[in-house]
Amino acid sequence: MRRIMQWRTLAFLAASLLAGLVLAGAPVAGEAPGPYVRLAELEVDPAQLDRFKASVSEEIEASIRLEPGVLALQAVSLKDDPAQVRVFEIYRDIAAYATHLETPHFRKFKAETEGMVRSLKLFDTTPLALGTKADGYRTR
Repeated sequence: MRRIMQWRTLAFLAASLLAGLVLAGAPVAGEAPGPYVRLAELEVDPAQLDRFKASVSEEIEASIRLEPGVLALQAVSLKDDPAQVRVFEIYRDIAAYATHLETPHFRKFKAETEGMVRSLKLFDTTPLALGTKADGYRTR
């Protein structure tokens, strides 16, 4: 009887610990801990590049301002080929990324740029080292 009580106590403690980790947002088996980082490679129609720049700037500003799970969004174009755009994205976790995709400002951006983007490749990445001093730095 005493052994059964010990096992029940152990099972209760294990279940409590697991529930605490889930409620605290800690990763569960199969979910990667830490930030979710993506890289997007886009080819934009050169004739629509100015409109694309305006749309992506508006979308990034709204995402940073409104979404606590968006840690960084940075869009750049290649110097020798401005129609080649790269977007570096860092989210608190994969759930924050999923939330981002459903926001009104992201949906607006996708609708506005649908005919501007000739190709899009998305890459999931493994962060090796992340750092920034660009807090508050904006280009216009």
